[in-house]
Amino acid sequence: MVTLELSGVGATPRAGIGTVVWHRGTTDLPEPPDPKTVDVDEQLAAFEAARERAREQLADERERARERVGDDEAEIFDAHRAFVDDPEITGGVEAAIENGLPAPHAVRQAFEDPIARLEGLEGSTAERADDLRDVRDRLLRILTGGDRTDLGDLPEGSILLAERLAPSDTARLDPDAVAGFATVFGGRTSHAAIFARSLGIPAVVGVGDELAQVGEGREVLVDGDDGVVVVDPDDAARERLGGAATAVTRDRVATTDGRAVEVAANVGTLAELDGAVEQGADGIGLFRTEFLFLDRDSPPDEDEQYDAYVEAASAFPGDRVVVRTLDVGGDKPIPYVDAPGETNPFLGERGIRRSLGPDADLFETQLRALLRAAAAVDELSVMFPLVARVEELDAALSRVEAVAEELADEGVDRAIPELGVMIETPGSAFVAEELAARAEFLSIGTNDLAQYVMAASRENARVADLHDPLHPPVLRAIRRTVEAGHEGDAWVGMCGEMAGDPDLTELLVGLGLDELSMSAVTVPDVKARVAECDAENARELAERALSATTRDEVLSILEE
Repeated sequence: MVTLELSGVGATPRAGIGTVVWHRGTTDLPEPPDPKTVDVDEQLAAFEAARERAREQLADERERARERVGDDEAEIFDAHRAFVDDPEITGGVEAAIENGLPAPHAVRQAFEDPIARLEGLEGSTAERADDLRDVRDRLLRILTGGDRTDLGDLPEGSILLAERLAPSDTARLDPDAVAGFATVFGGRTSHAAIFARSLGIPAVVGVGDELAQVGEGREVLVDGDDGVVVVDPDDAARERLGGAATAVTRDRVATTDGRAVEVAANVGTLAELDGAVEQGADGIGLFRTEFLFLDRDSPPDEDEQYDAYVEAASAFPGDRVVVRTLDVGGDKPIPYVDAPGETNPFLGERGIRRSLGPDADLFETQLRALLRAAAAVDELSVMFPLVARVEELDAALSRVEAVAEELADEGVDRAIPELGVMIETPGSAFVAEELAARAEFLSIGTNDLAQYVMAASRENARVADLHDPLHPPVLRAIRRTVEAGHEGDAWVGMCGEMAGDPDLTELLVGLGLDELSMSAVTVPDVKARVAECDAENARELAERALSATTRDEVLSILEE
């Protein structure tokens, strides 16, 4: 049998071989009846009941996704709940019903224009059309009583193929059963791709119409590293692609000339700790604490937080675990926190600004739990998010000292952990010397740093090309931060998406980073790249990149 190779967009740096199972997610509807026979009130009631049921399902699926893949990924279900209540869509459905369409047909019609508009855009915004399809299909299944394929119960060794995979589909996949998946449509920033990386499932998206010709039961190899789907792989294909998954090493790594680089994992929930350990992470470089505060009616108390921090640190005995204090605001609201709407929340009250202001009580409770945890475990570190001024760090350090004194007066065991600052704003990069003189480490969050340096919102597809850390201004802000940190005897890490791209590892080593923290699934690849680097050659590469004046020049230098 002739081997067929199809190309797409690699979503996860892993490969898997298995047997094809097709997922057909759409609901077929018969021709609508004569409008005169439609009971309008009955259909309106059915639509309203379907919306309520959809809200319940989405709440349940958000919680499951949060436990499996983390809060950032699970937030997509909040957007889906908003679509269920979107006035444009609900108004369109109700108008169609009043004109004589049954509720299922009205739903299908009302979603057509919004989906088409999103598909007409470019970049990640176009991929949001899949979210609308997911909501549409959910409502149709509820209204028609249609069955849904249980993607959480696929046979072991399955390769799942689909035109599209909705977030609610991907979040249900069992990484132990699914050897990989591939889709006709989709891009690297689609939620299916993001969930695949979080779950560690080999995936290739955007393969195109040729994928639809691959029949059920065929053997397929999915290489999410090179973005290749191989149908009926021969021995040569297996040999060439079967080793795409990098071997896990639990040992720390260094460059060929002996410079050690810590390779840690970003985690958003306690459920992600095991995956980080399995991938050989050197501890946790970013432990997002927002998950403790979400999906509840009141904040977690001191003891609940203490238990969570101790559990996280205990998963990595002898390794550093860096906990970020509560970072809400912007795109991460908490329902029980009084946060009035802002014209531009990313430039408003978020991160340390809230902790030192309206959320001071929450901050104090969190600090009490962290200082108690620091006395109970080794190597616990704490960092403050979105610092832009020296005064903010000074105020945060003063709060730590005050809390330590309060605990001492109460006779409670406590310790002041290693304290650091996230570098996410141009302001913090410009005063990095002063911050490093006060803190023990700096951690660069490249997602927000690129957003603020380039004045390009992460949520705006029209300026997506500006949201890239390889633009010279962002690279120079990173270099400035590293140099300032080292001059102040602070170690400097990076916990943004840039840190997890193996193609950029040599550049980051050359820029002088001491630690890189990323999604756990990319830890083995980055460790392998560090071990292949010569630090001196990496420094020369970084100097050339820093001398470039455009992003294209930087890319050319890296490609060479």
